[in-house]
Amino acid sequence: METQKKRCTAVILAAGSGKRMHTATAKQFMMLSGKPLVWYSLHAAEESEIIDDCILVTGEKDIPYVKREIVEKYDFRKVTEVIAGGSERYASVCNAMRYIAERRQPVPNEDGYVFIHDGARPFLTEEILRNTYEAVRQYGACVAAVPSKDTVKISDEHGFAVSTPDRRLVWNIQTPQVFETQLITAAYAKLEGELPRFAKEGIIVTDDAGVVELFTDHKVKLALGSYENIKITTPEDIGTAEGFLRKPL
Repeated sequence: METQKKRCTAVILAAGSGKRMHTATAKQFMMLSGKPLVWYSLHAAEESEIIDDCILVTGEKDIPYVKREIVEKYDFRKVTEVIAGGSERYASVCNAMRYIAERRQPVPNEDGYVFIHDGARPFLTEEILRNTYEAVRQYGACVAAVPSKDTVKISDEHGFAVSTPDRRLVWNIQTPQVFETQLITAAYAKLEGELPRFAKEGIIVTDDAGVVELFTDHKVKLALGSYENIKITTPEDIGTAEGFLRKPL
């Protein structure tokens, strides 16, 4: 059992493009109720009693803009570094995990926890952070998730349904995905060594839990997230997010 709180680092991913938003502006910089989309995740980390520091990952060419127009403008003091991401999500996380493993943070996080969160999920809350924090303390690895409300079908390669999983066992996975520091940095170090083979064999890794599942025998616990913890991916999602923000407290 922990006798005191371990260091918690948030890694906010904001290196995506605007392809599916059909806009030239990267979606993390699009305005949502008067603030850049990524502001909401950073604000949640800034105000959290759980998060101690934050690494913001963005496009290399966007680093000066992000430092000036987001970190400094909104006085996000927990953001200790803005680093360059990669062309894919896993490459961005790889860069952040290497940064942590090399002890480059002002206060190194060697024996704490890492919260990896998509900057395009603006509805991160202290409750979600608390749920995942308690789960990672107990299990060492967890992801925010919600039980599926829909029946899910598994299809074959031609689009025909072949099986129906028991809906009681199906969860929709979100972020943050939270891990012991040494577990996640070691898993991503192994992933980097396998990337050429993955590319050759067409293996795709879509989330951090998948990396842990591939390269360790550590089980990943599902921790309760929120149905409002949506990812902004298409133009329709902006309208949904604005609706959530207009809801009365």
